Amino acid sequence: MISYESLWNTMKLRGITTYALINKYGINPHTIHNLRHNQSITMFTLERLCMILNCDPNDVISFKDDPK
Repeated sequence: MISYESLWNTMKLRGITTYALINKYGINPHTIHNLRHNQSITMFTLERLCMILNCDPNDVISFKDDPK
């Protein structure tokens, strides 16, 4: 299961809000929705987030075991 928990932590450390991602950096609001609901994003979006946050993919996304 995809988790973006590390993204929210990285954003907090860098002082970047979802408002800034949308309005300053041009991230689509639908993408923010996907991130909030742990849904998939494109590799292009992952690359852009890493560039914006000056971080590695592990600082954005992680994979958790799916609880059954």
